[in-house]
Amino acid sequence: MNRNLVVLSALGAGLMTVAGAAQTAAPQAPAAPAPTAAAAPAPQAIPAKIALVAFEQAVFATNEGQKAVQEVQKKFEPRKGQIDTLAGEVDSLKKQLQSAPATLSDADRAARLKAIDTKEKQLNRDAEDAQTAYNTELQEAYAKVAQKVSVTLKTYVAQNGYTLLLDVSNQQSAVMWAVQNTDVTQAVVEAYNTSSGVAAPPPSAPSAARPRPAGATAPKPAAPKPAAPR
Repeated sequence: MNRNLVVLSALGAGLMTVAGAAQTAAPQAPAAPAPTAAAAPAPQAIPAKIALVAFEQAVFATNEGQKAVQEVQKKFEPRKGQIDTLAGEVDSLKKQLQSAPATLSDADRAARLKAIDTKEKQLNRDAEDAQTAYNTELQEAYAKVAQKVSVTLKTYVAQNGYTLLLDVSNQQSAVMWAVQNTDVTQAVVEAYNTSSGVAAPPPSAPSAARPRPAGATAPKPAAPKPAAPR
């Protein structure tokens, strides 16, 4: 083999080895940073406008609420009359016993006391049953009207730019004081009377603006009571 060719081949192999090593040692270019997401804008505070409502009282103050209460009261008038009559009998028996002569025998006195006790127990049972039934029907009447008044209430506060609504029907409400013009109860009553088209009860009708059924709770305007504010 030609000596010059061998020398050139060896030189070429050496250059390729050096070039390969140089490529291996060459530093890598840093990767481009990943694009960061734009920061979400901070929520903007808006001026607060607070409304107060005595929701339960508003429901009963509407024309429809008053008529509903009067219908329940009228339905229970016969039972009320029976209870009043029985109460009168118990009272009369007690007075007769108190005015009885001292010569009244023990047996007669015991018989009268037993009659009073029997009638008094019956009176208490009848009164309790009537009160429970009355409260149940009054609550049902309230719930039906409350669902519709709640719609009017939410529409009213939305249209008037209120940002928060508080129900102060409950006596345990956390609101201790408020400016009078924040109370929208009467405005909502008037708005509902207009939309419902129900006429006001006659002036001679018993006042039923603010009855409170025993055990009743105030409906959440935000969630009307289907079996109920409140």
